Amino acid sequence: MSEATPSANTSASQLSQYIERIERLEEEKRALMADIRDIYSEARATGFEPKIMRQIIKMRGLDREVLAEQDILLSTYRAAVGLIEIPETTQDS
Repeated sequence: MSEATPSANTSASQLSQYIERIERLEEEKRALMADIRDIYSEARATGFEPKIMRQIIKMRGLDREVLAEQDILLSTYRAAVGLIEIPETTQDS
C-alpha cells in the first residue's frame, strides 16, 4: 500500500487540535453573546426596544431587492388579514 495514511498518534493529535480550536471559538462566541446582551440591555435602559433592533439588524443583512420584496409581501398579507388598510387609488376620467 503506497497510500499515505496517518498514524493513530497523528490522527489523535490532529483531532485534539480541531477540538481545542472549536472549544476556544465557542468560548469566544459565548463572550461575544454576553457583550451583545449587555448592549441590548443598555439600549433598553435608554428607551429603545431590543426586539425591534434585532429586526432592523436582520433587515440590514438582507439584499435590498429581497428586503423590498418582503416589504411588499408583508404589506399585502397584513392588508389581507385586516391589519392595515390599503388606500384605493382613484383615476379621474
